[in-house]
Amino acid sequence: MVAAISVQNVSKLYNKVPVVDNLSIDIEEGEIFGLLGPNGAGKSTTIRMMITLTQPTQGKIQVAGYDIDKHREQVKRNIGVVLQQISIDGELTVWENMEFHGRMHHIPSNKRQSLIDQWLDYMSLSDRKDTLAKTLSGGMKRRLQIARALLHQPQILVLDEPTVGLDPQNRRRLWEVIRDLNRQGMTILLTTHYMEEVEFLCEDSGTRKQGRIGIMDNGKLIELGTLSDFRRKYGEGLVIKQVEDHLDYKFFPTLDQANLYLETLVDKTGVMSRASNLEDIFVEMTGHRLD
Repeated sequence: MVAAISVQNVSKLYNKVPVVDNLSIDIEEGEIFGLLGPNGAGKSTTIRMMITLTQPTQGKIQVAGYDIDKHREQVKRNIGVVLQQISIDGELTVWENMEFHGRMHHIPSNKRQSLIDQWLDYMSLSDRKDTLAKTLSGGMKRRLQIARALLHQPQILVLDEPTVGLDPQNRRRLWEVIRDLNRQGMTILLTTHYMEEVEFLCEDSGTRKQGRIGIMDNGKLIELGTLSDFRRKYGEGLVIKQVEDHLDYKFFPTLDQANLYLETLVDKTGVMSRASNLEDIFVEMTGHRLD
């Protein structure tokens, strides 16, 4: 099977300094893939290379089976991109934003109108099609960005911090949309600073397999696997102790073992046990928290 996105031995240098350093990742068709890393890890540069905005210094990237250097137009036709910055035109209506995007992708008129109606309805924006985009709420603007990214029917959706700045209700609403798109077979590549977002989107929902997570640091891929893989490797249980102005973490293979260890302590002041989560493991891997 051809990978939806294949990154092989890719490096990107700025002023002879590697921002991405010999990176290799294969993202499977129909997968939700979360790409995480602290600031400066190389995530954004990696995404920019995948979507043809930045040229790799060395290595090979294929998207939907097409080489990003030799077949840029085919790559663009097969990806939808939602960047962190709101990029819709506020002086156009919702419908006009969609119409402009459809024309840029040379979608025939009769098909274009049908697709605009389809995706505005899917993103619950049909009743706002004549509304100026600048008057929409933050959540609606983000939904419009996603509807626009889906208009040309891409195989792969790239989401860079898709819920940044949104309130919890709108964040959850977008999570459900993303999972539904994935259930329909779309490949999703996600970067985010919200650990709970990755846990929710990459968990085993029962209707699809568990998504994988790639952890980058200093331009390199340092871990790759599912959250279950990480918890088996680093520990499913955790004992946390307050020591002056910081917390000490101690991992255990299971939560039961963490609880048993806690019971053996004579002084339990400032100590607790719980199941480990992705943020705990991320900090253990990188020594950083996501900001």
